[in-house]
Amino acid sequence: MACGEAVHAGWGAGSSGAPQAAASAASGRASGAASRRGMRACYGAVLRRSPHDREILALALPALGALAAEPLYLLVDTAIVGHLGTPQLAALALAATVLSSLVSLCIFLTYGTTARVSRLHGAGRDEDAGRLASQALWLALAVGATLAALVAALAQPLIALLGGEGDVAALAARYLRIASLGVPMALIALAGQGWLRGVGDLRTPLVIVVAANAANVVLEVLFVLVLGWGLDGSAWGTVIAQAGMGVAFVALMLRAPSDRRRPDLERIRSLVSIGAQLLVRTAALLGCFVLATAVCAHIGAPSLAAHQIGFQLFTFLALVLDAIAIAGQVIVGRALGAGDADAAYAAARRMIEWALGAGVLIGVILLALIDVIPRAFTGDPAVIDRARAMWPLFCALWPLAAIVFALDGILIGAGDTRWLAGAMVAAAAVFVPLALLALELEWGIVGVWSALLALMAARLATLAPRFLGRRWALVGAAT
Repeated sequence: MACGEAVHAGWGAGSSGAPQAAASAASGRASGAASRRGMRACYGAVLRRSPHDREILALALPALGALAAEPLYLLVDTAIVGHLGTPQLAALALAATVLSSLVSLCIFLTYGTTARVSRLHGAGRDEDAGRLASQALWLALAVGATLAALVAALAQPLIALLGGEGDVAALAARYLRIASLGVPMALIALAGQGWLRGVGDLRTPLVIVVAANAANVVLEVLFVLVLGWGLDGSAWGTVIAQAGMGVAFVALMLRAPSDRRRPDLERIRSLVSIGAQLLVRTAALLGCFVLATAVCAHIGAPSLAAHQIGFQLFTFLALVLDAIAIAGQVIVGRALGAGDADAAYAAARRMIEWALGAGVLIGVILLALIDVIPRAFTGDPAVIDRARAMWPLFCALWPLAAIVFALDGILIGAGDTRWLAGAMVAAAAVFVPLALLALELEWGIVGVWSALLALMAARLATLAPRFLGRRWALVGAAT
């Protein structure tokens, strides 16, 4: 789920004086004690041995590597383009926002394919799973070609919608038109990852994604810094790397066991059905995060900067929880496909324990570093003050988010996407009025992050009863 711009700032200066030093020392001791207590609590359940642990780790670790490759590439990409000048960097930020938002909305190609294929694979129907590989490929190609044409045709209005003006807007629109050529292959890669995850192969996608991102960096250095193609070079490097990645996934998907590779409307329709429900869920979630950023922008620059620090940390650290959720999709779907609802439920409970342990640990460490992390991003006292104000809420969000992420993966693996879509819309209905009240009643950034905490609580309140009721645990090759 992952999008946004990075915050660029320097290290802040520390305070001086005996009273401040004493307070800092006391705060450090208290934070250290809290950290130790939190670690013991979160590891209490996780350190108990479980027969599911080895498989969860075997799936989650390569998933984490593939998930981390993209943000790491974006950091390098930003650094390369940043040497061209501020207009080019600003243009990249606008164009990347459009492209990353589209890709995030199309994540249904991955999750929907995984949900269908893992059930078939668990049921031993590998040829049917192979047929879905071809249909997922056709669907990704159709959606990708349509989006590419729309992005190329509407590049200028899309950039203007984001507030782009003058030379920056012209550069961003040109970048979008070139980069749109790579959209079909990027979506094919999403579908390819979904199919490979469904059959339990998470190492191959890791190799392909890492190789593609490494090639992207090399091409951008060559085109931008050596050949001097400027921002166009960055766009062409991305397109070529995406083309190579797409070809690799196409080759693998066409090797899948299948007696029919032509478009099959019935099977495509099944993917579209689950994909539409996941699209609603993803769009509602992204909409909540966009609204939170917009409200902070209206509150003031210090609050917006502090919010960006928290949001970017959340986006990056949530990769750990995403990796566990992906393991949940695969294991639960396969167990249900094999007709073993009890095994699916037991594995799901264990994944929730792992996720909760990770969430508590992340929250405790972040709380202990309340006086350190914000200063790593900015030296502005006003931004640091706003960051401190929202930090306890930011840390409290993690245990809730951990359980919610795990439940997301479990229910996606079970194919219970209709419930997920409805639950996300209901949670958004809780968040939106609270976020707008934070602006109207001048609650500031604390009000915005309180609304985000309420969003996660509402999601948990709608997903946890569904999980405990086990109505999602429908066995068989299809939901």
